[in-house]
Amino acid sequence: MVKRNYEYQHYTDDVVTNRDQHFMLPADYQWVHHGLGYRFLSAIVYYLGFIIGGIYCKYGLHVKIKNREILRPYRQQGYFIYGNHTQPQGDVFAPMHALHKHLYYIASPANLGVPWIGKLLPIGGALPIPDNLRQMRAFMQAIRWHIAQHHTILIYPEAHVWPYYTKIRPFMAAAFHYPIELNVPSFCITTTYQKRRYGTKPQITLYVDGPFWPDEKLPPKQRQQKLCHQIQQCMQDRAQQYNNYEYVHYQKK
Repeated sequence: MVKRNYEYQHYTDDVVTNRDQHFMLPADYQWVHHGLGYRFLSAIVYYLGFIIGGIYCKYGLHVKIKNREILRPYRQQGYFIYGNHTQPQGDVFAPMHALHKHLYYIASPANLGVPWIGKLLPIGGALPIPDNLRQMRAFMQAIRWHIAQHHTILIYPEAHVWPYYTKIRPFMAAAFHYPIELNVPSFCITTTYQKRRYGTKPQITLYVDGPFWPDEKLPPKQRQQKLCHQIQQCMQDRAQQYNNYEYVHYQKK
């Protein structure tokens, strides 16, 4: 049973928007806060998100996670995780439960425009993408700092959320320059959808794969392209093998 239909022209279309879709970061926006008060608040917000999100994912979205044990040997180092963007809220909460440490994630500034929740996202771990080149230096310094602190950073290279989409859309290759520059491993989490015995909403199963390492035999640009292709191919294989239920139908105009 298909719940609804979406029409699109391009894979970069926003099929889900919020009231303040064009929210812009302040010129003096800070990506890293070193104050003890802020860090304490961040831990509380993340912990509450972990608990509430866990309940939502288990009973509201019916999420299961497979192969998460491959992440355990990498708890003491920084790395990147890539995923397909198919759940407006679930893509924030579900990956938390695949990890064994605090997760940070690169997000569109539009997410900060969501009423109430938007203001909490940076405190919990969101790293909004800069609006201009002037802010890019501070943003990249934040990425380097988090990796040096052995943190995990989640990236959705499809950029836009398409709810319950069962294929892998084209990736933004620029999203793969971070692990190339910092020479750290990458993983991927592929969200797939299966028919449940009862109810119309699908079972959601996340598959964790990796690690994928930069190929140091290649020039940086080719390393980036190879890493992008490897992760995209892995996720396409997972999506093709394990998606068996279309809850939302997408039709090109």
